[in-house]
Amino acid sequence: MFRYEHFENLLALGVIPILIGAFLWMWYARKRALAKFADLSLMEQLAPQTSKYKHLIKFGVLLLGLTALIIGYANPQWGAKREKAKRKSVDVFIALDISQSMLATDISPNRLERAKRFAQQLVEELKGERIGTIIFAGNAYLQMPLTTDYAAAQLFLRSANTNMAPTQGTAISEAIDLAEQSFEQTNKQHKALIIISDGENHDDEAIARAKEAFGNGLMIFTIGVGTQQGGMIPIEVQGYPDYKKDKNGKTIRTTINEQMLSDLATAGAGAYFNISDGEQIITALQESISKIEKQEFETRSFTEYASYFQWFIALALLFILSEFFISYQKNKYLRGKDMFK
Repeated sequence: MFRYEHFENLLALGVIPILIGAFLWMWYARKRALAKFADLSLMEQLAPQTSKYKHLIKFGVLLLGLTALIIGYANPQWGAKREKAKRKSVDVFIALDISQSMLATDISPNRLERAKRFAQQLVEELKGERIGTIIFAGNAYLQMPLTTDYAAAQLFLRSANTNMAPTQGTAISEAIDLAEQSFEQTNKQHKALIIISDGENHDDEAIARAKEAFGNGLMIFTIGVGTQQGGMIPIEVQGYPDYKKDKNGKTIRTTINEQMLSDLATAGAGAYFNISDGEQIITALQESISKIEKQEFETRSFTEYASYFQWFIALALLFILSEFFISYQKNKYLRGKDMFK
C-alpha cells in the first residue's frame, strides 16, 4: 500500500504554477525589452551563440528538481509488512437527507451544510466503529459501505449535494431498507442507523419499517435539521436566484417535522435529537452506541512502511546540478539546427 507519511507537505506543490506564471511573465517582459533595444533578427546576428530555448530548458529542469524535492519532503512510503488483527466494533450507517428542502436557510448556512458538518464530526467521534454512509431523497443510495477508512467517509459526506438525487422526496423507509441490506447478514444485534433529515415529505411506511428493522436488531437514531419557523428553498431559474414555488406559484416554506422524526426514533428504540443541541448529541450517541454489543471482525493492515524519500532527494539534486551545468549558449553539435522544428 502506497502513502505519503507527511501528505500535508505536498501542499507546497502549489508554488509550481506560481513559478510557471512568474517565468512566463518574465519571458515575455524580456522579449519586449529586447525588441525595444533592437530588432530580434538583428539580435540573433549580434549574439549568434545565445540559444533561444536554453532559458526554457533550464527552468524546466529546475522545476523538475523542485517537484522531486517536495515529493521527497512528503516521504513516499510503501507498505512492507501486512498483518491480521481482530477488532470489536458496532456497525453504524449514517443516512444523510439530500432533498431540496435541505437547502433551506432557517439554520446557517443552510440545513444541508450544517448536516454535513455534523456528520463529519460524528465520524470523527465514532472512530473505532465500522461506519458506512447512505444518501437519500426520493430514493436511497449507498454512498460508502461499512469501513474503518474514516477519512474516506468524511470525504464522501463532504461531497454530498442535492444534485446527486434524480428524484425528490424524503424516502426514509428506503434508507432503512438499504441499510439493512448493506449490513452483514450474520449481524443481528451489533448495528445502528443514524438518520439526519428535516423529516419533510416523508413516506408513510417509515414508522412501520423502523419497527420491523428494530425487530431485526437495528437501532435507529434521528437527528432533526431545521426549525419550526422554517425557511424558503433557494433555487436557480434560468440562471437567476429564486425560491421554490408550488403549482399555484406560491412560495413554499419548509418546516422541520420533529414529531415524525421522534416517532421514527421511538419505533427504532433509539432517540431523537435536534441538530441545534450540538455537542450533547455526540455525547448521547456515543453513550447509546457503546451499550450495543460489539462484534468481532478481522482486519488486515500494514504495520511497517519502507521510506523512499532519499530517491526523490537524489533526483532533485541531480536536476538542480544539471541546471547549473546547462549553458545559455547553443550546443556546438546542434549549431545551425532547430530541434524544435
